[in-house]
Parts: sequence; C-alpha cells; structure tokens
Amino acid sequence: MQPIIEIKNLKKLYTMGTEIIRALDGVDLDIFANDYVALMGPSGSGKSTLMNLLGCLDTATEGDYALNGTNVSTMEDAELAEIRNKEIGFVFQTFNLLPRMSSLENVALPLVYAGISKEERLDRAKASLDAVGLGDRVHHRPNELSGGQRQRVAIARALVNNPAIILADEPTGNLDTKTSVEIMGILEKIHSSGNTIVLVTHEPDIAEHAHRIVRLRDGKVEENIKNPNIIRVLERQNEQ
Repeated sequence: MQPIIEIKNLKKLYTMGTEIIRALDGVDLDIFANDYVALMGPSGSGKSTLMNLLGCLDTATEGDYALNGTNVSTMEDAELAEIRNKEIGFVFQTFNLLPRMSSLENVALPLVYAGISKEERLDRAKASLDAVGLGDRVHHRPNELSGGQRQRVAIARALVNNPAIILADEPTGNLDTKTSVEIMGILEKIHSSGNTIVLVTHEPDIAEHAHRIVRLRDGKVEENIKNPNIIRVLERQNEQ
C-alpha cells in the first residue's frame, strides 16, 4: 500500500547567530490512509516543526516529503498554497476563526479560494457544520459560541474541502476536560468515517485516542508504535 504521507531523511535547520539549530535531524515517517497518528515529545523535540512541514506551511532544509504521491519538497509558495487548500485540513489550538464572520462563512472560506460557486459553498459548509453537531449555529459568530463550539466550527472548516489529511495542533489545549472529551469524540468519529488524522499533543490522555504514537526527541523519531490500548479494543470488536 502506498503511504498517503512519505517522509525520507527530513531535516530542518535554523541559524541563530553562529549556532545551527537542528529542529529536525533526519526524520523518516510513513502515514497511510485512515491512520490516526499522535505526534508527541518534549518542548524543542521537533513536533511543531514537523507539523508545519506536513501542513506545507514551511519547507525542509533537506530530505523528501511526498503527499499523495506528489513530492512537495521542492514546490514554490503558490504551489504549496494550492496543496494546502486541496489536500490538508487544519485544526488549531486557538481556532483561528474570523470574528466578523458567521460559522457558515468561516467554514465556507476554504471553498472561496478553491473557486467553488457561492451556492455550493454554503451547501457544503452547512453539511460540514451538521456533521459536527452545529447545524443550529450556522449564523452565530465566534463570540456567540463556547470554546468547544468554536473548535467544532474549526473542525467543520477543516473537513469542508474533503482533504486527504486532517492536521490537528493541540486541538484541546484551550478547552476544559469535559469539552476536550467531546472534541476527541468528534475526531474519532471523523477517523471512523475514513479520514486520516495527525494530531500534535503533549497530553498523554489525548494521545491515547490515536491508533499510533510517534515520539520525537532532539529532532529525531525516538519511538513509532501502535497504541496497545487501541489495538486491544479493536481486537475485542473483531471477536464479537
């Protein structure tokens, strides 16, 4: 099976004065369709840098990154922007919603850049909000929503373009425990419907929702394992 994401010897170097910072130092990683992967590691381990590279928000210093069989390592900014809009859905810790726009307008925004007609944009945005349980909040602005509802809008926006992969960067970082559980339940439902999810988190209980955990340290992959708790649950389901 061809990986949806294929990374070979990925390196990202920064120069600070006379010092070279190796944010990523030779990362190899394959992610397949319908994977659910948690990226973990201490501060400075490289997980945020890797997420930025996966999301085509930055380019590597060295190495190869193929997304859906296309090498994006050498693409120019305009090409990367097109890939981001078509292939990647982003969910951020701070939601990144536009305050003067309604939920519907925020969710429809990626479709504007994709050149979709207004009628289709609104239909797809409404369906995406329905999918996350916010069909009755389409005309509410972000300041009229709770933190959990805002994150649901952000998830709906990430889904609206039917992307190849959902990248979630600390998606529960600004939420209380009860709301965090609800948001992780939504992500699990999205994964169950066939989506590929890559999650960055420093919280072990959030990482436990993923089916595979990749631990980074000093810019390298320290551990890449299947989540044993999830495997046991899946095995029990298969036995029934």
